[in-house]
Amino acid sequence: MYPSSVLGEFLRSRRARRRPEDVGLGAGVRRRRVAGLRREELASLAGVSVGYYTRLEQGLSPNVSEEVLDSVARVLGLDDVEAAHLRRLARASRARGEARPERLRPGVRLMVDAFTEAPAIAVGRRGDILAWNRPAHALLAPHWPFEGGEKPNFIRLDFLELEFSRSLYVDWEQKARDDIAYLAGALSRFPGDEGLTGLIEELRALSPEFRAMWAEHPVSDCASITREYRHPEVGPMWLTAEFLRTPDDEGQGVTVFQAEVGSPSHERLRRLARLVAAGAAG
Repeated sequence: MYPSSVLGEFLRSRRARRRPEDVGLGAGVRRRRVAGLRREELASLAGVSVGYYTRLEQGLSPNVSEEVLDSVARVLGLDDVEAAHLRRLARASRARGEARPERLRPGVRLMVDAFTEAPAIAVGRRGDILAWNRPAHALLAPHWPFEGGEKPNFIRLDFLELEFSRSLYVDWEQKARDDIAYLAGALSRFPGDEGLTGLIEELRALSPEFRAMWAEHPVSDCASITREYRHPEVGPMWLTAEFLRTPDDEGQGVTVFQAEVGSPSHERLRRLARLVAAGAAG
């Protein structure tokens, strides 16, 4: 099952970055064959057998205890977000069944429409934009139609429309890693979503950048992120994207983009809203 392989890849990536001296081991044997900790070193420090840890990396220990996962996270030096991701991946390996189809609730659409100056979108677990207001359309994908037809998947947009996305995000590499963290978090929660795993495989096949970054397994809760945008009409803006999960926890959420009140970015965001309103009225 796909999440089982991701669990192993995630553990190996974190093992590779953990140096022996980080966990109190001496320089040790020279000419180490692998970067970072060996399996047997990690297993010993976590208090489990090498065989047991190997099965964990292979996704063959779906009933692994919280104590073992906590020990592994401690030895690997995982932060709270990474440790929570590890636990979800370990549990996902025993999940069965397909995820339910995504359906946007009318109330969520109304919430998005209620924002008039701040860009707002409803986003699905796969990164599909399910609803957006006009400021969000003008900010994130003005070359797509606002009404009618399919709305973009923001992760496909960032990796497969590189000329546009690299011009919009000043730090495109960080935005791309945040996209991958979003997908990885969704996969740990919805391992039975074939559309999600299909999207990941599609992007691994079509985008060398995605393929390389996916192998790094970046992790983030994606709850609140501030980044600089480069808009062709109103200029550069520092905006904070707040991701608010919907109560039913179907993996959907509403993202609202805001700027610090009184800042140049705030004025430019208001100017963008005025331009959008004038265009809609015309």
